[in-house]
This record gives sequence, structure tokens and C-alpha cells, in this order.
Amino acid sequence: MKDIIKTSFKELLTNRSLTTVSGLTVFVSLLLVLYIGFAVHPSDLQLVTHYSAYGVTHLYRSQWFYLWSFALFGVIVALAHVSLAIKLYISKGHPLAVMLAWLGLAIIVFAWLTAYAIIHVWSPV
Repeated sequence: MKDIIKTSFKELLTNRSLTTVSGLTVFVSLLLVLYIGFAVHPSDLQLVTHYSAYGVTHLYRSQWFYLWSFALFGVIVALAHVSLAIKLYISKGHPLAVMLAWLGLAIIVFAWLTAYAIIHVWSPV
């Protein structure tokens, strides 16, 4: 297993564009974790955590630590997309792997925008 992981990362380092996009994905994911870590503060109040146009109240409330799940989501997306991009690069080639890495970056940016909107519902700056 160690050899498979080592050779996979060696293959990643041979492709400059895939390495750049994968590094950018991980970097943006870490920035998302830092942002949520500094923006979410403990509170005894039930905070707005998600919105739905289908419910009666539209804004649903949960405990404050529910908002940390956005950071966990960003980390999971980054790790999954980078590892899948490496696997696709080895088996299918360059274009599909780079597309998947860019898609992972777009998902993390969208999650950041969503987290920003939800966090600023209860704590406008």
C-alpha cells in the first residue's frame, strides 16, 4: 500500500498543471477551515444553520457546532477530489484528471460562499 501511494504522488508531481490545481484545492480547503474556525463562536442560542424553500419556516436552527460541518465538508471534498484526480491521471490521462481537480475547487468555493451566507445570517459584520 505504501508503494502504491508513493508511486501515485510521484505521478502527480510529474504533471505540473495537476499538481498546481491539486495544491490550490488543498490550500483553499485549509483557508475555508480557518475562516470557519474563526467565524463560528460558541453560543447558547439556536443559530440558523440552513435554509429551505419547501418548509414552513424556511430558516432552520441548530446548535452552533453544526456550522463546523462546513469545514469538515471542505476537507473531505479536497481529499477526495485530489485522490480521485491522481487515480484518474494514472488510469485515464491528463484532461479528465485536471477537470475533476477544478471541479473539486469549484465545490469548495461554493461551500465557502454558502457557509459565509449562513454564518452572516446570525452574525452580520
